[in-house]
Amino acid sequence: MSEATQFHAGIDTETVERIAEERNEPKWLRAKRLEALEALSDLEFPDVIRTPGRTWTNLEDLDFEALVEPFDQTEEKDWVADDQATVVPFHEALNDADLEELVKEHFGSVVDPQENRLTALSTALFTTGTVIYVPSNVDAEDVKIRTTMNGQSLFNYTLVVTDSSASVTILERQDTGEDVEGDERYYSGIVEVAAGENSYVQYGSLQDFDQSTYNYTLKRGVTDTYSTVNWIEGNLGSRLTKTEVSTLLEGESSETKIVGAFFGHEDQHFDLDSKVWHRAEHTTADLVTRGVIDDEARSVYEGVQDVGREAWDTSSYQRENTLMLSDESEADASPKLIINNHDTEASHSATVGQIDQEDLFYMEGRAIPEHVAKNMLVEGFFVPVLEEVEVEELREDLQERIAELLRA
Repeated sequence: MSEATQFHAGIDTETVERIAEERNEPKWLRAKRLEALEALSDLEFPDVIRTPGRTWTNLEDLDFEALVEPFDQTEEKDWVADDQATVVPFHEALNDADLEELVKEHFGSVVDPQENRLTALSTALFTTGTVIYVPSNVDAEDVKIRTTMNGQSLFNYTLVVTDSSASVTILERQDTGEDVEGDERYYSGIVEVAAGENSYVQYGSLQDFDQSTYNYTLKRGVTDTYSTVNWIEGNLGSRLTKTEVSTLLEGESSETKIVGAFFGHEDQHFDLDSKVWHRAEHTTADLVTRGVIDDEARSVYEGVQDVGREAWDTSSYQRENTLMLSDESEADASPKLIINNHDTEASHSATVGQIDQEDLFYMEGRAIPEHVAKNMLVEGFFVPVLEEVEVEELREDLQERIAELLRA
């Protein structure tokens, strides 16, 4: 019995071939799937955040045998597309010769399918996804994707490609259907963004799965000269979320911003990575994250700014703040600077703390009930990061859901 089979008895060559056959996939994609399957047993799980004396997340302890059902991947997916952009289901794109060539060129070019065990698993088993292509000089403002997970597991893939001087704003929502049966579920999402010269991509995401869902996502963009890739990442749901949002600044004078907000309660667990690699001259990055945890929730954050030897005239900044509302909650943050070029302006900071008792005392002294005062302070805590969210609809959704969680 192969190690891949030991990892999950239902994952073998026959399974992967069946998924590809049912979707009438081209030979090159089937080969990618089978290569990922073959490598599965030799790959490690994704790196998790470690702080002094503690490993926060143990992905290898998850029961993937129970969580993953390759043939119970059902979902509802809705798209809203700008008329000037191409936004199509992944497998529909493969039926168009030009789009298939685009997908073939970029699939796995930003996120290596064999980067780790879970990216390989996603490549071998994914059944749904979206291809977004924006031609040169097109400004596509209103692209929306909503994925409602209805099955035991779901593997989702998204590819975004922009040509020169193109622009696109994408808003993605993920949640769980109301009538989903079963105790626990697994969602995996891979997003690749290839931004052409002088193009602009803004990708906003709101994850609101139910608390029986284990969530692994990896979103990564790569920039060309003068291009911008910005991320907005809202994490409110799931039982466990392990996510990485990152940008590879390969183009001269390119830039990125990663904005994150999270709210954990009950026994939720968030393991959140933000990463930027400066690999060209005159690149700029700004990483901003704020989160609140309550009850017995746990969060750990790692932000990495990696400045390469050739990255002259780099500007890179990072700020992370976590607010704990209960004595049973746990949080830590690990910002990192890796600088290999002296012509760099960079800073990083992180704080973890509880509500200021003086602020609370002041508000209670003005006849504001304690729970109302706490909620007001939490909503105020999120204001600096919400002000960084340029997509108005996503900002309003985050505000509304945070208010709902506070009232729960």
